[in-house]
Amino acid sequence: MTMLSRLLAMREAINERGRTYGLITIVFAIVIILEYLTPPEYVFGYLYTGTILLASRLNRGAVLGITLAATGLTLLNLFVPGGEMINSPTLANRLIAVLALMVTGWLSYRNHRNEEAIAFTQAQLRSQEQLATMREDFVSTLTHDLKTPLLGAIETLKYFQNEQFGEITPMQAKVLQTMARSHQSTLQLVQTLLDVYRNDAEGLKLQISPVNLVTVAEEIVATLSELAKTRQVYISLHYGESDFRSFLWVNGDSLQLGRVFSNLLSNGINHTPRGGKVEVVFEGYSSDQVVKILDTGSGITEKELPHLFERFYQGNSDRHVSGSGLGLYLTRQIITAHGGTIWAENRSPRGALFGFRLPACPPPGS
Repeated sequence: MTMLSRLLAMREAINERGRTYGLITIVFAIVIILEYLTPPEYVFGYLYTGTILLASRLNRGAVLGITLAATGLTLLNLFVPGGEMINSPTLANRLIAVLALMVTGWLSYRNHRNEEAIAFTQAQLRSQEQLATMREDFVSTLTHDLKTPLLGAIETLKYFQNEQFGEITPMQAKVLQTMARSHQSTLQLVQTLLDVYRNDAEGLKLQISPVNLVTVAEEIVATLSELAKTRQVYISLHYGESDFRSFLWVNGDSLQLGRVFSNLLSNGINHTPRGGKVEVVFEGYSSDQVVKILDTGSGITEKELPHLFERFYQGNSDRHVSGSGLGLYLTRQIITAHGGTIWAENRSPRGALFGFRLPACPPPGS
C-alpha cells in the first residue's frame, strides 16, 4: 500500500509538472506576440515576470532559461522588427526592464527554495511530533506493563517473608530479602523512566507548600537505613557549624524533594566503600537553603563533571558501574522546577560532593 501511494504521488507530480510546462509555453507565446506587435518605446518585457514566476515551480534550470530568454527577447525587440530610430530613453527603459527581469528571476528562485525549505522543516517537525508521541505511548505502555508484574512479585515475596505459606529458614529469608530488594530497585527504575519522559513531555507538576528540608532528609535516611547497613556505610547529618537540629524552610513539593534526597543519598551509599560514610550537611542562609551530600567514594573525574546530570549519561569511573543514568537527570529536573541549582564537585583527596541550593522561605505562621 505504501509503494502504491508513492507511485500515485509520483504520477501526480509528473502531471503537475506537465501542466506547468504547458501553461508556461502558452503565457510565453502570448507575451512574445504582445512584445513584438508594439513599438520599441513601449516596454512589454515586464509581462515576462509571470512566466518567470511560473517557472520557479519547476527547478533552477527552468528559471534560468526563462529569465535569459526573457531578457534576450526584451533587448532583441529594440532591433526586431526594426525600422525605427532607437533613442536613449527607449534604451534605458529596456535596460531597466532587463534588470527587473533578472531580479525577478533571482527572487522567484530564492522564494521557491525558501518555500521548499519551510515545507521540508514542517514535514520534519510533524515527523518528530509523531515520533515523540509514539515514544511517549511506548514508554507509558511499557512501564505500565512492567510495573504490574513487579508489584505482584513484590507482594508475593512479602507473603513468603511473613511466613504465610509456611515457615522459612534463615537462609531462605536472606534470599527472599535479596529478591525483594532487587524487585524494588527495578520498580524504582521503571518509575524513574516513566517520570523522566513524562516531565520532558508535560513538565514537572509540583504541589507547593512550606517544606522543612531537614525533616524530609531524616525521613529518607530512615528509609535507606537498611541499604546503608547492608553496604556497611554510616550516614550522618550536620546542621551548619553545629550539630544541633535546625530548620531549613523552602516552598516546594515534599514528595519530589524526597526523591532528590533519595537519589543523592543512594548514589553516595552505592559508591562509598564498606566502612565509609555519607554526610548530609545543611547550610541555612537568609535567601537560600543549601544541602550538600558528601561521600568517601572514588570521586569524579574532571571529564565527567560537566555530564553527570545528562540523561542516560554513563561515565567511565566506578561511580557508574550500576544505574540507568536517569537518577541524577531526574534530580536536576526536580531542583530546576523548584527554581534552584544543583552541582557536583570532586573532593580532595577522596570522595565526591553533590549539592543543591533552593530559595528560602519564612517558617509557617511567621
